[in-house]
Amino acid sequence: MGKPPNLYSFQDADVLAKSLRTYCVDAQNQALERHGSFRIAVSGGSLPKVLAQALLPKGNGSKEDKVDFSKWHIFFADERAVPLDHEDSNYGLLKAELLSKIPAELGKPTVYPIDTQYLNDIQEMADQYEQTLVKAFAARDSVKIPMFDLLLLGCGPDGHTCSLFPGSPLLREAEAWVLPISDSPKPPPQRITLSLPVAAHGIKIAFVATGGGKKDIMKSIFDTEEGHALPCGLINSMAQERVSWFTDYPAVEGVSFPIRRGSL
Repeated sequence: MGKPPNLYSFQDADVLAKSLRTYCVDAQNQALERHGSFRIAVSGGSLPKVLAQALLPKGNGSKEDKVDFSKWHIFFADERAVPLDHEDSNYGLLKAELLSKIPAELGKPTVYPIDTQYLNDIQEMADQYEQTLVKAFAARDSVKIPMFDLLLLGCGPDGHTCSLFPGSPLLREAEAWVLPISDSPKPPPQRITLSLPVAAHGIKIAFVATGGGKKDIMKSIFDTEEGHALPCGLINSMAQERVSWFTDYPAVEGVSFPIRRGSL
């Protein structure tokens, strides 16, 4: 048995953002030492806005606090089958909140959006995005599961993450890296998502969950057997201490699981 996930809670959005920045830059620096690039996967929702708050402020100039976007390779943990400029596009959201605001001196990341020519064929879209990962992470037969340096994920009020929803048969998929979804319980219905083995395989995995609206699902995920079977709970169980949760106080009200309050 490994160590349990890290559940951090912060008094406000500013302190959370500063700690998330420290975490991301640390992951970046470790990745650059390993292989010279920083491969991350991000979700949508409120996460891009939190990321922008964390990453866009200039650091103190030290190597330890410098965001070097020129070495970042940004993939999407899930994406909706919509044009990139559509209001439901995770790429479009990340571009509006973060990518379009990166100062030139911080460098330009390499970003991997979906191929929109396959909007009407989500199986092909998923296959093509898997091939994008194959090219980035080496040949498919030499890498059983791609290992991102960092996965940045959200947590839905039902315990879903990426576009992996509670009770979905997709949670049992063990071979594919990227999966198509035609009947998402949240609109839009057609999406692609990283599979559970890929989402749980990152060197570092960070969830961001804030607000009192999350307290019930957080109590379930961390304190109940039923919650351990939810997608977020499954990643907790599979990745253990490689998982860190960044929350505010209202999101963890009533949670019995040990909480680390304050900065990292």
